[in-house]
Amino acid sequence: MKSCKKLLTEDWLAVWIGFAIIAIACVACLTGWFDFSALKFKTWGFGETNGDAVFAFKETFLPQFKGYGFWIPLLMAMVTLGLFFTIGVKAMGESTKKFLPAFFGIFALAVVVRLVSAEFTLNRYLEWAFWALLVGLLISNTVGTPGWMKPAVKTEYYIKTGLVIMGFSVLFSNIAKFGLYGLGIAWIVTPIVIIFMWWFGTKVLKIGNKSMVITMASATSVCGTSAAIATGAAAKCKKEDLGMVISISIIFTILMMVFEPVLLRAFGVNQLMGGALIGGTVDSTGAVVVAGTALGPEAQTSAVLVKSIQNILIGFIAFFVALFFAMHVDRQAGVTVGPSEIWTRFPKFIIGFFAASLIASFVIMPIYGGEQVGAINKVLDQYKNWAFVMAFLCIGLDTNFKTIWKQMQGGKALWLYIVGQTFNIALTWFAVWLLLSGVLFPIPTLD
Repeated sequence: MKSCKKLLTEDWLAVWIGFAIIAIACVACLTGWFDFSALKFKTWGFGETNGDAVFAFKETFLPQFKGYGFWIPLLMAMVTLGLFFTIGVKAMGESTKKFLPAFFGIFALAVVVRLVSAEFTLNRYLEWAFWALLVGLLISNTVGTPGWMKPAVKTEYYIKTGLVIMGFSVLFSNIAKFGLYGLGIAWIVTPIVIIFMWWFGTKVLKIGNKSMVITMASATSVCGTSAAIATGAAAKCKKEDLGMVISISIIFTILMMVFEPVLLRAFGVNQLMGGALIGGTVDSTGAVVVAGTALGPEAQTSAVLVKSIQNILIGFIAFFVALFFAMHVDRQAGVTVGPSEIWTRFPKFIIGFFAASLIASFVIMPIYGGEQVGAINKVLDQYKNWAFVMAFLCIGLDTNFKTIWKQMQGGKALWLYIVGQTFNIALTWFAVWLLLSGVLFPIPTLD
C-alpha cells in the first residue's frame, strides 16, 4: 500500500498525466482515428504595422471564434487537462470540489493570456510567458488572488506535467545534426557556468540560501524556467525563492531576446555563430526561436539546435544537484547519506522527461519517421503550452512584490544573475568562436 502511495505524489502524477497525453496524441496522429489538437490562437492585429501585412481587426480577430475549428480544440484542451489534473488531485487526497471551479478559473485566465499574446506586435516581441506572469502579478498585487481560486494555484504540478510532455520533443538525433559543435557549446559551457555561479553566490556574495543559488545558476545556464523547476525540486528550493528566480529570468530573457540579435547584427557576427550564441545564452526556448529568427534563418536553426542539445542536460543536472545537496550541502555531521535519501530528493518527473525523449528518439522515430514525430509534437506542443501558461499564471498569483526584495537578500540575487549571465555570454562566445569561426575546425553546414 505504501509503495502505491509513493507513486501518487505530485512528481509521479506529472509523469502519469504527461504520458497519458503523449499516448493519446500518438494514437490520434498515427492512426488518424480522431483529432486530438488543442487550441492555438491565430495571430491577429489592427492594421498595417511597420510594413508587415496584418489584416484589419475584424478580419483577423473575430473570424477565429467561428465554427468547430475554434471551439472543439478549446474544449479538447480544457476537458483533457481538467480531467487529468482533477484525477491527480483526487489521487493526492485533495478536494476535487474545490479544485474544479478553481481550475476553470485558472484556465479562463490562460485563455485571455493566450488570446492577448497572439496579437501581432505582442506575439512578435514578447512570449506568452511574460503576459501570463504579468496577469498573475497584477491580480495578486492589486485585488489579491481570490480564495476560491487558490486550490488550483499549483505551479509545479502544471509545469512538471508540461516538462514530461516537452521531453517527447527533445530528440537525441539533434546531437548528431550538430555533432561535437553543439556538444562543445552546450555541454561544456553549461556546467562551468553553474560551478562559477555557485562559487560567486556562496563565496563572494555570501548568500546563505544555497538552494536559491543553485536554482538561479541552473536557470541562467540551461533554459530558464524548466531548469529552475527541475533543479529547485532537487535542491528543495522554497516556492517563494523559485518565483523570484523565474521572475528575474523572464525579465532578462525578454531584454536579451530583443537586444541580442540587434547587437550581433551591429557587430557583423554571421548567422551561424550568432544563432549558436543565442541558443547558449537566452534562457527560454521560445525566446531563442524568436531571437534566432530575428537574426536570420540559419541563425534560427543554429540557435534551436544548441538550445535543444542544452535542454537534454536538464535531467542530468537535476540528478547531480540532488546528489550534491544530499551528500554535502544538507548533510548532517555523523549521518551517512544512502541511496534512499538521494532517490527521495531526485525529481521523479525528470524520469518521465527522459523516458518521453527516449521513446520519441528510439521507438517512434525509427518506426514511423520524422514527419510523424513532427506531427505528434505539433499536437503535444499546445498541451505543453497550456500547462505552462497556467503555471506562469500561478507563479504570478502566488507572488507578492512586498516579499520579493526580502527574498533577493538586498539585491544579491539580482547581482548573482547579472554576473553569472555575463560570464555565461563571455564563455559561450569563446566556445562559439573556437568551434564555429573556421579557425580551428571546419565550419558545419546546417540543413
